Amino acid sequence: MGDEFGADDRVGVGGRSDLDRLDLYRYATADDPAVRGQYIAIMGLFADTLLTDLSAAEVAAQLAERGVGLALDDVETRCRQLEGWGNLVRSVRDNRVATVADFLRSRSRYQVSKLGGRVHRQVADLLRATTGVRDVARELLGGMVETLDRIQPRLSDATGSVDAEALAADVTTLFTSQQLFTDSVRDFYAYLHQVLSRYDLVGDEYAAFKELLLSYVDLITADVARHSPAVAARAAALIDHLDTLLEVLATLPTMTSPDGSPAERLPGRTRADWEEFAAWYGGHDGRSGPQQLRAAAEQALGQLLANAKRMLAAAGTGVSRRGDLLRLARWFADAEANAETEKAHRLFAAAFGVYPARHLLLGPDEVSPRASASTSWWDADPVDVPVSLRERGDRAARGRTARVPDVAMEREIQLAEARAERERDEAAAAELIAAGVLDRVRIAPAARDMALDRLGELLAMGQDDSDALEWADTDLGFILHARRAPARSSVIHALDGDLTIDGLILEVTAIDSAASGSAPGAATGTDG
Repeated sequence: MGDEFGADDRVGVGGRSDLDRLDLYRYATADDPAVRGQYIAIMGLFADTLLTDLSAAEVAAQLAERGVGLALDDVETRCRQLEGWGNLVRSVRDNRVATVADFLRSRSRYQVSKLGGRVHRQVADLLRATTGVRDVARELLGGMVETLDRIQPRLSDATGSVDAEALAADVTTLFTSQQLFTDSVRDFYAYLHQVLSRYDLVGDEYAAFKELLLSYVDLITADVARHSPAVAARAAALIDHLDTLLEVLATLPTMTSPDGSPAERLPGRTRADWEEFAAWYGGHDGRSGPQQLRAAAEQALGQLLANAKRMLAAAGTGVSRRGDLLRLARWFADAEANAETEKAHRLFAAAFGVYPARHLLLGPDEVSPRASASTSWWDADPVDVPVSLRERGDRAARGRTARVPDVAMEREIQLAEARAERERDEAAAAELIAAGVLDRVRIAPAARDMALDRLGELLAMGQDDSDALEWADTDLGFILHARRAPARSSVIHALDGDLTIDGLILEVTAIDSAASGSAPGAATGTDG
């Protein structure tokens, strides 16, 4: 796992590894909703203003003013837990106090950490965001062209002096605009996909969404088509002066962490940032941003047309059952309001066909049927449902008619299997005839199984008290003799084990011409 994420040896601020930073989100995902709300309220107190320094008592008082009642001990517990996750840090404050208790209370003061504040801003943005559509900041494209037009002349100033502060302001404005534009585009197309995936988009809702899609997407596409070539050309020209630009930006004051590591830089201060920016507008092979936007617009319009075709299908009724489902839901609501449970059960069974599990039809004949009218659906074999019925709800044939299969090959295979089975049975019968008395003999497992099968049939048919029984198999040409001998046991050896038969002596003889008149499978008794 360390090779995949690179988190085994990498340590972030405060000695926390990269994956341990995910604990910063734990306060917003607490299992108890009440505790989750308390954590969010406490983090809101610390993150709302700069350098907020609060003790547990002050946090409890301010929470009470906001309508969140929480005991002082619980507030202290929550703050310590947030400190353990890295959202809060202890505040160092030199207070003049009169007692030891006041000194201890004054040391229990907290401030929000850097990553904790960033995480809470993300959580707050998520809670404020809506699931509806978000405007695309398309007006920033023209502003980025103007910003790029200012950057290159600053680098090639005839006086030889470059205004580093103005240059840094333009670079920061450019990359901030790019980030805001791409984020708004992602949110907009994610919303489009969310709505287009709905199968119940009909009526006025569909008309409003169609208007939004046709007008707004066309507007975005037009703005991107107009401004992206200018941005790409200026960014490509600026790549040649990139070393000078980075050198000028490097002359501005910056900070260094206490451990000697460089501070987190703003975007646009490295070569990789500029190369990524230029590739977003001037890339090829479908990886550039404008190409992705055009592909997303085409996909959205295609899905819109597919929905229109669906609504116009089936003589104007469409496949959508939104109105029917709403009416059914109203019936269920009325049944629940009137406590008519039995009516709701009958309504559900009639609407969805969930009647008791019974086999109304046995289906096509099978060689060895495994399901009968009393077999439960849980125990029965699954039924193959045609693809057209499973996916489209109809049995209409699609595509060309399949060719009639040639059964000649299958017939030859079945005949070959029958001949092989016949040869195996004849070989087993010949081995039994050669063995004679089946006691202390070694035969093949197939011959042993044949003798055991015939003995079972013999005992099942000869239920009298005769001391000797016979079973004639005229098809394979042998007779199985069974003579009762209470004090004897017959043992048959085979490769896969031994068979012991108590109280019987077995013998197999061939059917000669004198005994050929016996009926097949006849069981006869003699007097020993």
